[in-house]
Amino acid sequence: MRLYAQNPALRLRQLAADLGLLVWIVGWVLAARAVHGAVLLLAGPGQAVEDLGRSVGGSMESAAGAAEDVPLAGDELSAPFDALAEASGSVRGAGQSAQDAVDTLATILAFALVVLPVGWLLLRWLPWRTRWVREATAAQRVLTGTPAGGADLELLAARAMATAPLPRLAALPPGTGAAWRAGDPAAVRALAALELDRLGLRPPGTTTQAEHA
Repeated sequence: MRLYAQNPALRLRQLAADLGLLVWIVGWVLAARAVHGAVLLLAGPGQAVEDLGRSVGGSMESAAGAAEDVPLAGDELSAPFDALAEASGSVRGAGQSAQDAVDTLATILAFALVVLPVGWLLLRWLPWRTRWVREATAAQRVLTGTPAGGADLELLAARAMATAPLPRLAALPPGTGAAWRAGDPAAVRALAALELDRLGLRPPGTTTQAEHA
């Protein structure tokens, strides 16, 4: 499998796109974490309400216990305190519910901040990269299937004749199409090179200056 082009300019664009995607993902993950933490700060009032309800409930239970010790009227005196202690449970529940709502909101916002922008870019990056990898890998198999100039180059030449932009075809030497139909090896190589150039691959038998050095 070929992941990057041999052509330096195209390879640089591919590397930049891949690095850009990575930076994009990391950036949005960090932003989502920051937003999650900031939204969780809104849970402070809910925590305060829960703590208040717990404190009041504890005080009322203590007061009810002390009132029950009063001779004769203990039960009557403790009843209001018991009622307030039970009511404090509702206060604690309200505070906990507020915290749960804030936590849910923070999670949803963080999830959306990652999924939406990252998904948007992936929908553009992934088809472009996978299509190139699939085509470049197939072209590499074509090149290594038989010796250079054989039937495999014919496939690349036919592909170029069918899909290459007309300006690129018009730039070829006059009579290239007729020569290709006649099986002229030079015409086949010229058309195959056109398709390989589109993919950023080198024709067989060519080397870079770095390879010569």
